[in-house]
Amino acid sequence: MGIRLVDLSQEIYQGMPVFPLHQPTHIWQNISHEESLKKIGFEFATNNILINEHGGTHTDATYEFDPNGKYINDMPLEYYYGPAVCLDVSHVSPDDYITPRDLELALQKSQQVLEKGDIVLLYTGHYNRKFGTDEWLTRYTGLNYEGAKWLAEKGVVNIGIDSPSVDNPKDDRYSGHLVCREYGISNTENLINLDQVAGMRFLYFGLPLKIRKGSGSPIRAVALFID
Repeated sequence: MGIRLVDLSQEIYQGMPVFPLHQPTHIWQNISHEESLKKIGFEFATNNILINEHGGTHTDATYEFDPNGKYINDMPLEYYYGPAVCLDVSHVSPDDYITPRDLELALQKSQQVLEKGDIVLLYTGHYNRKFGTDEWLTRYTGLNYEGAKWLAEKGVVNIGIDSPSVDNPKDDRYSGHLVCREYGISNTENLINLDQVAGMRFLYFGLPLKIRKGSGSPIRAVALFID
C-alpha cells in the first residue's frame, strides 16, 4: 500500500496576486545567518511575512461573510479535513455561472456519489488558463445561487475552487458566499492542480492556522490517495 499526495496550493511570494480588497503580501528578512552568528554564535535565518488571512490558497470562517458566524479557530476541523470529490466543470464559460445541471452532469461523469460531510472541489480550469494574466482577478466563472444551494443541500461542508472566489465577479449577490452563510459552511479559494484530481474521490487536507478571531486562513491544501 502506498500514499500519493497532490499539492493543491499556490506558492506564497511577494507580489502574488490578491483580491482587490486585501492587503498585498510582503516578505522581508528578519535576520540573516551572518547576523545571527554575530549575536548568538549560531547561524539562524528567518523571514517576516505580512499576508491577508485570505491571501493565496485559503479557506474561510463563516465569520468572514456572517457577523454572527464562527471565527476560524472555532470552526469544525472536519470542514477542512475529510473525504472529498473534485467535479470537472471546466467547460463552463468564465462569463457564465455553474448551475445545478452542470454539477449533476459532472457528478455523473465522475461516477462518484456525494455523501453528507463531503468536501467538494470545483475544477474550472481558471488557474491553468489565466494565472499571471490580467484576467486572473477579473473574469472567471462561479456558482449561481441554485448551484451553491444544490451542493449545500447534499450536505457538503466546504466548497473549493481554483479561482479567486466561488462567486463570479459579475455576481453582486455573492451567491456562493450567501449560501455558505445560510447553511453555515465554508469555502476554499485559489486552489491549483485540480486537473490532476478532477473526477476523483480522495482524502483532502486544508487545515487553517488557529488564528484567534480569524475570518479565514492561508492553508497548505493537499489531496491524499492511498494506492
